[in-house]
Amino acid sequence: MANIRYATINDLAVIVKIYNASIPSRMATADLKPVSVNSRRGWFELHSPTKHPIWVIEVNDMVAGWLSFQSFYGRSAYDGTAEISIYIASEYHRQGLAKQLLAKAVKYSPNLGLQNLLAFIFGHNHPSLNLFAQFGFQTWGRLPGIALMNGIEYDLVILGLRVES
Repeated sequence: MANIRYATINDLAVIVKIYNASIPSRMATADLKPVSVNSRRGWFELHSPTKHPIWVIEVNDMVAGWLSFQSFYGRSAYDGTAEISIYIASEYHRQGLAKQLLAKAVKYSPNLGLQNLLAFIFGHNHPSLNLFAQFGFQTWGRLPGIALMNGIEYDLVILGLRVES
């Protein structure tokens, strides 16, 4: 059974490891080079359990993935909106962990004062697009050819969900 809990600073190294492992596939992030734990410390500290938490999901007491809520656009009129990101370690793919994290995020969002959830997903990342569609996310925008990776242009799809309180 998987356990979801708030991330602590002690989880940052494994969060970064999981994130960096996703870079070569060019499926989940526009970062082209690995990031360091030090470079992500400020990002981690911008999160709080009461507004923009980071959750980790554990399998047999090992962190297998994470989800973060991030401020959208940094303007107060958007305080009721958050971007969510999910990363799962490759050895735990296709075990329903991302689905568990997303289900909790959708259900818990009103407790964070959120009315809208956004996800920014590459147009070629069909597994993620399908996962979010299962939870009612719809395409709210598409930025064609905006990401250039290895000489190939990729679309970025903006998915949105209005959450009920």
